[in-house]
Amino acid sequence: MLNTEQKDLWVSWDEYHRSIELLALKIHESGLQFDHILCLARGGLRIGDVFSRLFKLPLSILSVSSYRGSSGQDQGQIQIGGSVASVEKSLRGRVLLVDDLVDSGITFREVQPWLRNRYPEINEIKSAVIWVKSVSVVVPDFYLEYLQGTPWIHQPFEIYDTLSLEEIKGKG
Repeated sequence: MLNTEQKDLWVSWDEYHRSIELLALKIHESGLQFDHILCLARGGLRIGDVFSRLFKLPLSILSVSSYRGSSGQDQGQIQIGGSVASVEKSLRGRVLLVDDLVDSGITFREVQPWLRNRYPEINEIKSAVIWVKSVSVVVPDFYLEYLQGTPWIHQPFEIYDTLSLEEIKGKG
């Protein structure tokens, strides 16, 4: 990953996909088994999709948002969706909760009790992210990189936060 500024981390598509694979290997090598993959949307969608395929487990999705604004970089109050989207009747057993990163940690801190309250048949929740920042109030069970401070991570899909459909149309 190319770190061009002290405060920013720039990630290419290849680096992003390889990071997902390496995180999956780390979880696999732990020997832990799960019944469900639950990703936090939007950041965890790609990770959840890949994990669901690699681990051959159903994918469930919970929409959560704390970043807003035109650039998506303004953190506000956390909003948790009303329910989990899944083909499964209910979340139960051992759940692997995945997201792209833990910034402040507030999302993971709020989501886990929310899940346990709504899905009492969950026996265990483990968490996994690619990046965890040192300022986080929680540290996930699995992570690939521990980052000092609060660098902004420029992920390859962020281009779509500011790209307009007219610009895409103009590309021909």
